[in-house]
Amino acid sequence: MFDSVLVVCTGNICRSPIAERILISHLPELNVSSAGIEALKGKDADVSAIAVAEKHGLSLCGHKGKQFNFTQMQKYDLILVMERLHIEYITKNHPECRGKTMLLGHWMDKREIPDPYMKGPEAFEFVFRLIDQACQYWVDKLST
Repeated sequence: MFDSVLVVCTGNICRSPIAERILISHLPELNVSSAGIEALKGKDADVSAIAVAEKHGLSLCGHKGKQFNFTQMQKYDLILVMERLHIEYITKNHPECRGKTMLLGHWMDKREIPDPYMKGPEAFEFVFRLIDQACQYWVDKLST
């Protein structure tokens, strides 16, 4: 059983905050947070991420970018990442975490979630839907 989940992307201002808030909304008893491997530390969520989240009834209010680090990752039972590149980074820098690191899109044929940063609203909408779908699979797995 997993009690805590860390969602990781690159900058921690678009994808991982959305996934974090979706998981929290469905699994409030779970300790869920997010971080980035190249985080824009202290930065608010991207305005386009905020807009697409609000469109779907989700708030990213109060989010601040956080850097993925060793101390942080030790506290989590499961690390969900957006791309294989993130798994490679974690495996190279923190090999002891490889066994608890999986793609967010694992249950969608191990699909990667592309980065919409600096792209248009259509890209953010597409990515939001992918993240939401992937999170629904995780909610089903984590709540059983």
